[in-house]
Amino acid sequence: MSVLMKPFVREQKSIDLRGKSEGTSKRRKTRKKDGRANSTEIGSASDKESSGTGGSNEMLYALPDGLDGCQIGKLRVHKKEIGKGSNGTVVFEGSYDGREVAVKRLLRSHTDIAQKEIQNLIASDRDPNIVRLYGCDQDDNFVYISLERCRCSLADLIQQHTDPSFSDVEKIDVELWTQDGLPSPQLLKLMRDVVAGIVHLHSLGIIHRDLKPQNVLISKEGSLSAKLSDMGISKRLQEDMSSLSHHGTGYGSSGWQAPEQLRRASQTRAMDLFSLGCLIFYCITKGKHPFGEYYERDINIINGHFDLFVVDHIPEAVHLISLLLQPKPDERPTAMYAINHPLFWSPELRLLFLRDTSDRIEKTTETDLLNALESIGLQAFGGKWREKLDDGLVADVGRYRKYNFESTRDLLRLIRNKSGHYRELPADLKELLGSLPEGFDRYFSSRFPKLLIEVYKVMSVYCKDEEDFRKYFIGMST
Repeated sequence: MSVLMKPFVREQKSIDLRGKSEGTSKRRKTRKKDGRANSTEIGSASDKESSGTGGSNEMLYALPDGLDGCQIGKLRVHKKEIGKGSNGTVVFEGSYDGREVAVKRLLRSHTDIAQKEIQNLIASDRDPNIVRLYGCDQDDNFVYISLERCRCSLADLIQQHTDPSFSDVEKIDVELWTQDGLPSPQLLKLMRDVVAGIVHLHSLGIIHRDLKPQNVLISKEGSLSAKLSDMGISKRLQEDMSSLSHHGTGYGSSGWQAPEQLRRASQTRAMDLFSLGCLIFYCITKGKHPFGEYYERDINIINGHFDLFVVDHIPEAVHLISLLLQPKPDERPTAMYAINHPLFWSPELRLLFLRDTSDRIEKTTETDLLNALESIGLQAFGGKWREKLDDGLVADVGRYRKYNFESTRDLLRLIRNKSGHYRELPADLKELLGSLPEGFDRYFSSRFPKLLIEVYKVMSVYCKDEEDFRKYFIGMST
């Protein structure tokens, strides 16, 4: 039996910035020495490791023959280049105090970008879904940021599983899509990791502003996980502020920006949710984009023209992505809502929701609720659900009570009764329905793929604030 995916609630954690007030960094001036210009040490996160996270202003020097790269303080920068960014940024393999790291090298002329990234990493990198910061060093020409080294980016992972000729990174052996084209549990977990990272950033008032597959890194320390990276243009909202002015610098990457970014309008947390919608679509569709080909994406984003046809077989994805891609920022859901959306529910939670709904409406006389549920019959099961069930199951249910095959309430009652009395079912019927809850959920969701989300939409209107249903609608606005 799969583990129940619990509703996501972020615990509040205090942020220790090495004795400084939140949002500031520790700096130390050094005097000119041996012709060197003044330099600034930018402190990092609180003592997470016994070695701590430090900074250095020491002179960069080449290593002796036979050793790869160059050294500055505790940091060794190898020659192997593993990535490039804007404004002359290059990422190298390296090691920091013996730990393997990715070394992000920025020009000293872009120290402001480095400071911003470091400050926001200091505030956020205790979260497992944010790439970790280990140190910051600098010489006369460059700033070096030592970051957790991951296996590859999300873009690399998708490409290596869709393009046999792709060999830029070592392949990770994992199933991303099932044989019937659905996202695998592992891919859903990676997408949920991304949302968890956004939840954490937004809880700290940080807007990432550049979410895209290249800025999501894949780690394989233990289980496979996804981590947000590249905080160079992230912004931290001032206390009690919900948006940045249109004067903010840095506007993300073409094709992944929200319409308000493209219009240089006020920026809020909602822009990250728009990018998330594009990213979820990208993962499910093996690298496609809801706004079309690269050259047409920005204009389609401005005009609100997107196409979700290729994910139509996953109604939960259509529902969530449609909400995330709303052109008006205030009509998009929060990250907390997204992480608790049915797209990420386990089979056990999906089944529990349908059973709870059946219990709730079994003896109710609330006409509005009942009428709303019965009105989804055409969408949820084509009007008559008997035709989609096996004869053996229909014969069995007919022995105990009479069902109305055109009723949503009766279909939910059948699911509740058969799952609740699963152990008492004949062996051949158990084999037909599959194991509980995975096989059982697969049996009914394959025959009625829209049932769950249609019921969810109705219950979100009528029951989301009830004690027994609040856990299904965490993050939904009232």
